[in-house]
Amino acid sequence: MPDRPEVVCICGSIRFLHEMRAAQSELTFAGIIVLAPAEAGEAVSAEQKALLDELHLRKIDMADRVLVVNPGGYIGESTRGEIAYARAAGKPVSFTGPAHRRKPLTEAVDGTNSDRSLAPMMERR
Repeated sequence: MPDRPEVVCICGSIRFLHEMRAAQSELTFAGIIVLAPAEAGEAVSAEQKALLDELHLRKIDMADRVLVVNPGGYIGESTRGEIAYARAAGKPVSFTGPAHRRKPLTEAVDGTNSDRSLAPMMERR
């Protein structure tokens, strides 16, 4: 038995909030600690979005791996950046979308092809 439960950070478009909540529930009941995107519940300012984006990168830093919730294979610009950031940090990345899902949510799939253009983000860690 590990010293502590696995920690997974969920990434994905807020349009998939219902699916992210379902993934969070599934992982939690599998004994995994889940770090998920903040839910503002209303429109946020550009300043607030920047803060939420920065906090989410810190969640990726804290996680053992990243799970991208991407129904239908959709990955938006922000999520692509988070995937690249996670891979550059050496975090395994797995996907729920039909084109990528090969294992249950509780199993990691190692990511490859780190995006070296994320050096400025990595320096902020």
